[in-house]
Amino acid sequence: MAYPLQSLSFQTLFDAVADAMLLISDTGKVTEANTAALSLLGYTAQEIIGLPVEALVPQRYQAQHIKHRTKFAKNPEKRPMGSGNELAVLTKEGKELEVDIGLSPISYQEKPYTLVTFYTVAKRKSVEQALRISEESLRLAKKAAGLVVFDFDADLKMRDANKQLLTYWGAEPDQTEQNTEKNSSTVLPQIHPDDSAIRASALRHATDPLGNGELKVEYRIINPTTGDLRWISATGRAHFRDGRATRLLGVVRDITEQKIIEKKLQDQHAETETLFAKEVATQTASAIAHEINQPLTAISAYSEVALHALKQKVIDSASLKRALEGCVAQAQRAGSSLHELLSFLHKGEMTREQLDINNVVKEALVVAKSYGYSDFHPVLQLENNIRLVLGNKTQVLKIIVNLLRNAVEAMREAEIAPSEISITVRTNANINMAHVSVQDVGPGLNHEVAKHIFEPFFTTKSKGIGMGLAISRSLAEANGGQLWLDPDFKLGATFHFTLPFSP
Repeated sequence: MAYPLQSLSFQTLFDAVADAMLLISDTGKVTEANTAALSLLGYTAQEIIGLPVEALVPQRYQAQHIKHRTKFAKNPEKRPMGSGNELAVLTKEGKELEVDIGLSPISYQEKPYTLVTFYTVAKRKSVEQALRISEESLRLAKKAAGLVVFDFDADLKMRDANKQLLTYWGAEPDQTEQNTEKNSSTVLPQIHPDDSAIRASALRHATDPLGNGELKVEYRIINPTTGDLRWISATGRAHFRDGRATRLLGVVRDITEQKIIEKKLQDQHAETETLFAKEVATQTASAIAHEINQPLTAISAYSEVALHALKQKVIDSASLKRALEGCVAQAQRAGSSLHELLSFLHKGEMTREQLDINNVVKEALVVAKSYGYSDFHPVLQLENNIRLVLGNKTQVLKIIVNLLRNAVEAMREAEIAPSEISITVRTNANINMAHVSVQDVGPGLNHEVAKHIFEPFFTTKSKGIGMGLAISRSLAEANGGQLWLDPDFKLGATFHFTLPFSP
């Protein structure tokens, strides 16, 4: 076996070392000095070789140094730097430098030597000061941001004692003392039942060797003493060795106040959206009523004339004919008015573009959660490299968000926890279109409700106007696809919609 360093001389390696090094003989004289040592002390090689090592030590320390050197020669052992071996050395110009030294006894041709390695204490102190400043800056940043560091092993045991984290989870002071003394506490926060699956899924994803190792999850914890709820945001990264997660390191942050504000804004948004939808429905209904009111009044009048003519002993066929023709004309007028109104409401061209349906699904999840529909665990089954679809992004987002909202509301009402929504994106080869399925684990829909589910103004909720699914179906059709309810009611409710691929 070839050794690549075999051909290198001791002097070459000696000079390549970045730290200052001297080779001292058993008589206490300098036999070699590397380039770093010559630069630090200000000597040339010819000047320093042969000097007694005490010549490099301030006079007040020389006698003591001789004693230490004699004692070391009787019992030579390796003493690394940072073991309390501090000394002052003299440069050629007589300047004193505080240094840390390391001693390594070596033997060459049966003669003992001591390899002295040193660097200035000023350099070490500078590094230590920079480290202290960095640690203090990190501490202040963590305090300002409300961050608490966690460091777990693969079994979710704390690698290091962390009173702050235990207190964060609601442990009492005496509990934190007990657990930090163990240094491998198995104490875990009491997770809200509705969030257990979400947190567990995030941990599985982070520690999966096939994933990216990132942990990002929000969940609620329950204080075991007071029962108070707090929202926690955890961000971290798993470290792997030999295809297995060995460490999970990150920070947690209390986001309770943020969540309270978000909830208020979400409630306001939902209320505003409902009021707006009702107002739109009211105005639309008023416009329709206005357009057909006169034709209906005329049809009623003509119908009375026709009925009156039919009651006569001698039927006036001409009068009856005029009355019926009037009914037909007014009915046609009502139909034309409605068509004109619908054309006005739908005026404007719909812009369609190429879309990555997988990205649209992920964006819809973010939108749904921002609207307050975050209490579910999404299970995504997205076909890799699926072709781009052609559609209006805003309208496709609206379809998915509506389906997610309906699913969450159904599971909330049924008090199902943990709630889960599966979203599948695949290619439907039968019709050559993208096929999206949204399935919940709620109570499902009975056959009677299912028959009317897409009808405008049909709803089983105490709130809402029953237009969500009707609008969603219209949007799917406007984008060249279809939206329907799966007739299989064995588990929850499953809605499907399709979109055409981009040519």
